[in-house]
Amino acid sequence: MRVRLKGINKVNARLADGSRAVYFYAWKGGPRLPGKPGDPEFIAAYNAAVATKVRPPSGSLISILMAFQDSSDWHDLARRTRSDYVKLIKIIEKKFGDFPLSALSDRRTRGIFMAWRDERAKASRRQADYGWQVLARILSWAHGRGLVVANPCEKGGRLYRGSRAANVWTDDDEANFLASAPYHLHLPLILALWTGQRQGDLLALAWTQYDGEVIRLQQSKTGIRVVIPVGAPLKAMMEPLRKREGTVLLNSEGQTWTADGFRSSWRKACISAGVVGVTFNDLRGTAVTRLALCECTEAEIATITGHSLRDVRSILDAHYLHRDPQLGKNAIRKLETRTKFPK
Repeated sequence: MRVRLKGINKVNARLADGSRAVYFYAWKGGPRLPGKPGDPEFIAAYNAAVATKVRPPSGSLISILMAFQDSSDWHDLARRTRSDYVKLIKIIEKKFGDFPLSALSDRRTRGIFMAWRDERAKASRRQADYGWQVLARILSWAHGRGLVVANPCEKGGRLYRGSRAANVWTDDDEANFLASAPYHLHLPLILALWTGQRQGDLLALAWTQYDGEVIRLQQSKTGIRVVIPVGAPLKAMMEPLRKREGTVLLNSEGQTWTADGFRSSWRKACISAGVVGVTFNDLRGTAVTRLALCECTEAEIATITGHSLRDVRSILDAHYLHRDPQLGKNAIRKLETRTKFPK
């Protein structure tokens, strides 16, 4: 029977004589284990190391931070979200790891946490808000389970008021990108514009989710299932590449993209094409606005992109503030068709 041991850190080392050796540690930075996985002495040493591992004090904030990362709520988060949370949890742990849980009900605690957020806001208001959001979510989780008596970060508001809802790709941006970018980046652009889906879901999209007429996917962030009819321009690009298995989007070497690899290549392609002020994530909002310009209803747009009606309305409100010239042309044409002109 195979026993699965958690946290084992495997290290490949080159010895002085040029040969290679493999060492195992109970965890990163933990004690070295004798033998190899499966050996009785290895398992015994592992169990002894784990038994002596220092556990966080139950009365401090670090115990809540660690418990949250072992909960079902944590594992329900998207992989990218967990990665982002880990970075912020490390910052929170460094600042407040030994903060006593008993002090969370003290009215002054909220001011202490707000002062921390204000200090971080000097560098980035958005990151300050994100750190506050993560701390508030963890404390809310703990409060709901009776682990803490209060959540002093509840309803803390936001410092950052900016929004990318108004950032849309123009027709010129699209044309310049297609004229300059490597061909393997063309499909991601068209796929995003004609589906309105997030980068992570598109990078994970498999050919089995496309039947020649529609794309079916479950959004990783919200769990919402969408069925998207494939428009003619997108279908023309997908059909010649269609396979029975594997992911739809591939890098220049024909391999599935990593998130970091895609972001790096996309950024370089945008710089080369002279596309500034917009990102790949803005293609999702661009899809919403283009559907609106074609006089799609908010419900029709939401059915394709998976947005809530409120989010669709928010994106459109932000875009309409820019008074897209095409909207004015559409309005005048409608007025002309309904107006009786004197002879």
